[in-house]
Amino acid sequence: MRGAGVGARTAPFRCPAATSRAVSRPPRGPLRPRAIAAPSAVPFLPSADHLQEWGPQSWKQREALQQPNYPNQAELDEAVAQIAAFPPLVFAGECRTLQSRVAAAAAGEAFLVQGGDCAEAFSQFNANRIRDLFRLLLQMSVVLMYGGGVPVVKIGRLAGQFAKPRSADLETVDGQSLPSYRGDIINGPEFTPEARVPDPARLVRGYNQSAATLNLLRGFATGGYAALDRVMQWNLDFTRGSEEGRAYRDLASRIEESITFMRACGLDMHSAIMRETDFYVSHEALLLDYEAALTREDSTTGLWYGCSGHFLWCGERTRQLDGAHVEYLRGVGNPLGVKVSDKADPADLVALIAALNPENTPGRLAVIVRMGAAKLRERLPALLAAVGAAGQVVTWICDPMHGNTEAVQGYKTRRFENVRAELEAFFDVHEAAGTVPGGMHLEMTGDDVTECIGGGAAVTELDLSSRYHTHCDPRLNAEQALELAFYVASRLRRRRAARDAEQQRADGAPAAAARNGLL
Repeated sequence: MRGAGVGARTAPFRCPAATSRAVSRPPRGPLRPRAIAAPSAVPFLPSADHLQEWGPQSWKQREALQQPNYPNQAELDEAVAQIAAFPPLVFAGECRTLQSRVAAAAAGEAFLVQGGDCAEAFSQFNANRIRDLFRLLLQMSVVLMYGGGVPVVKIGRLAGQFAKPRSADLETVDGQSLPSYRGDIINGPEFTPEARVPDPARLVRGYNQSAATLNLLRGFATGGYAALDRVMQWNLDFTRGSEEGRAYRDLASRIEESITFMRACGLDMHSAIMRETDFYVSHEALLLDYEAALTREDSTTGLWYGCSGHFLWCGERTRQLDGAHVEYLRGVGNPLGVKVSDKADPADLVALIAALNPENTPGRLAVIVRMGAAKLRERLPALLAAVGAAGQVVTWICDPMHGNTEAVQGYKTRRFENVRAELEAFFDVHEAAGTVPGGMHLEMTGDDVTECIGGGAAVTELDLSSRYHTHCDPRLNAEQALELAFYVASRLRRRRAARDAEQQRADGAPAAAARNGLL
């Protein structure tokens, strides 16, 4: 089956700057503008050399890590064949539009926000939860656009983010060992022998839930819910009394005043740019049987696309250069991400980037760093230098979640100050290197949960047991996510001011030289 080359509607927010908070200012090197080629419509051509020995099933010739051990191969084959006969979940044209947005983030002309559940759960699937995450991402985008003065690329970790890599195949509780829980698309979280058996029927259920989620998201994005004159209504009920909720309401009031003025000037409030937005979905491309079943040839370009999601990424545990996951991802036309920790060797990263983005196409690849603040300050400069020396174009994204997980009173949690510190380190290192901080990647929810400690939400260690609902890793709640958005907006505004000052100096140099008789 061929996926139609249908493009996503282009209707980014156009918003005016958010209140910022004081940040420490380390010594900064000069911002060096980076030459970025004009984004290509496709990451490569069907005749590209690296595709000559690639196919949607060529990954089967490589070692595939983190795959479930299904007890019945016939049942797996039946489920995969059923999914292969289903329509694509996303379209190639939407992926190409996203590629251009990711390219803009690489050049500092946009900022990417990626967020959602650690792992989606079948039991928590309902329209209200999807709506609340969607509007939280809208709120964060408004804060960033108003404060940072750049468009925001909105990508949800949903409609496919079911499977999770595990550090061990077995989980032991009270002396009993069972297969590890790997996400609802594979097995159940209940610690029973029956629940932990991988079930291929869950693949089909995962597809169906993803399709329903995407249907709802497309309705929200284009049906008026994302209209800018609704900016005040996006505030989640449980955040209204918080500091972040009040800051957001103040910002929303200023935006509404601007909209009133623009309406008086004759702006059409029913135009697509005022009532619609672009929204994309993403997940870790972990289950290769599922991904291959949804890989479709685009009739307009002849390229193959992973039609399970717009943006697919390869995790820290599965990014081996000779592994099955890299083999699969190198041939699909989607924008891709690769997660790297402090263990990443600069030369290995350069080789991995070359494999996944052989034509060095802007917007094709994002490098998502997850290290913890101290290790990021130590290790990221060498990665930036190596990639820069190789002339490779990537979008640098900070994942401040996975390097900051700890156990407190029997709960996996993250401390807000550590998450914020890693984002601060990310901006500081890029500022010193003169490179571009392109985005952030968060595990978060629109639900009123108590899974991460600290922040304006004032969640304490004793609160963890109150509303700890995640099936996997701890997520930021809406107040904590908004607080991060306000901080990042302050850094984007600072970066923009520095670039404007440099541009003014550059524009003024010829005039000064002329006045001094040098020209």
